[in-house]
Amino acid sequence: MSRKILIIDDEPLIVKGLRYTLEQDDYTVDAAYDGEEALNKFDNDKYDMILLDVMLPNMNGMEVCQKLREKSGVPIIMLTAKSEDMDKILGLEYGADDYITKPFNVLEVKARIKNVMRRVSSSDREDKDFMRINNLSINFNKRNVTVDGQDVNLTAKEFDILKLLVNNPGKVYSRENLLSIIWEYNYLGDLRTVDVHIRRLREKIETDPGHPEYIFTKWGVGYYFADK
Repeated sequence: MSRKILIIDDEPLIVKGLRYTLEQDDYTVDAAYDGEEALNKFDNDKYDMILLDVMLPNMNGMEVCQKLREKSGVPIIMLTAKSEDMDKILGLEYGADDYITKPFNVLEVKARIKNVMRRVSSSDREDKDFMRINNLSINFNKRNVTVDGQDVNLTAKEFDILKLLVNNPGKVYSRENLLSIIWEYNYLGDLRTVDVHIRRLREKIETDPGHPEYIFTKWGVGYYFADK
């Protein structure tokens, strides 16, 4: 079954180029040229991936990303002409899974899309399908997480981090380890990317993120899940 991608960008030439290239790889591609149109399309269709430009008219990409995250954990790759590190971190703060700076190589975009798609599909085929730890429940096949019975929307990367840590309790992973394992390809972002994802994950699954009971920090080393 063809995967469906929504491109959100107000530059028709970029949309046209991405659409042509992705359709050659058998993706089904839809497009929106502003935030409101994108949110309307998302509410009325199902997408496997979002390519989201930061600089949009009326409603910027950060706002769109935040609104999407309120309703879905669909993977989001942000596209932007801005290259400053803080812009990248801000994009991740709003729930983006990845960040590519314009002008970009379309082969890099395709590689990152395939990486996320492959990771999600691989997780869906895992034999181990369910785990409950205190008030935290994880369905690995459905990539679903609940806390006290309430659904928690995790991004693709947040879920992948949680899955890795929870399946290796007590094992400390450095930020370099996590970048290598979770992002897998030669990721060029800095190590704060990991810190942002860990902080967001704690905010979603911990009762008190400042005093976690699940994901702990080994100061000067990295992060680990409570040893069960």
